[in-house]
Amino acid sequence: MTLNRSCVDEVTFHQHKFYIKRDDKIHKYLSGNKYRKLHTLINTQASKLNTVISYGGLQSNAMLSMAYMCYKKGWEFLYYVKRVPSNLVNNPSSNYKKALEFNTKFIEVDESKYDSEIDRIKNLKDEKLFVINQGGAQIEAEDGVKVLADELKEFIKDKSIAIVTPSGTGTTAYFLAKNLPHVDVYTTPCVANESYLKEQMSLLGDELSNLHVINTTKKYHFAKPYKEFYQTYKELIKQTGIEFDLIYAPKTWLALLENISKIDKDILYVHSGGVLGNESMIERYMYKRLI
Repeated sequence: MTLNRSCVDEVTFHQHKFYIKRDDKIHKYLSGNKYRKLHTLINTQASKLNTVISYGGLQSNAMLSMAYMCYKKGWEFLYYVKRVPSNLVNNPSSNYKKALEFNTKFIEVDESKYDSEIDRIKNLKDEKLFVINQGGAQIEAEDGVKVLADELKEFIKDKSIAIVTPSGTGTTAYFLAKNLPHVDVYTTPCVANESYLKEQMSLLGDELSNLHVINTTKKYHFAKPYKEFYQTYKELIKQTGIEFDLIYAPKTWLALLENISKIDKDILYVHSGGVLGNESMIERYMYKRLI
């Protein structure tokens, strides 16, 4: 798999200067923090494994990246979900449709048995099998994030820069802060609240003094369409010429604008990719008559 090193663009948004680390441009299916988290597996010899298992949301961007990686490696990819809606079975779309084209096997599990089934999967012992936690949240992700940190070191040099990146489980933000100990890293909890995010990051290691959480005043539910999210998405395209994802990026940018006066440095935003998932999100916005 030929992968590109990402560049850094300088843009203006709401009259503030930002640097954007264009990890969205690494590869169509292996972009952003998905590529960073899967770095070790991407560089694993195909003969070392025959099966990869993961679990999570049906339209997950991480899922699609895993599906593509396994397809190219010749590995079987099993993906556990709680339910595949009948309308999606009959009319596959977006990331789910593309993952099917990459030979992903979706395995439905009754919601009442889901947690116990995931625990069983995590305890499977087979040297040819690799289990990836939801969203790629695991220690092995550090190798790829360290590569990102090294690229950022080259760009930062003597500049006074703070780094901002969205968080689901906080894996990318945590390992960035760990590998850039003299750089302030800011992140926004997008999946749940701040306490959940800190709990997830605590599973990766000790608390880091240069890792900070910024939030929005308004509370938002994960993956739910909001008018201000779509407005922010469109404003970003218009003012920067860059498309961001519709789930993680809008909340992070809103939190950043709310807290920008507290960050007395130039800001570098790490684009975490995920724009392929915008197709299904825009369909939801249209269905909800929000656009």
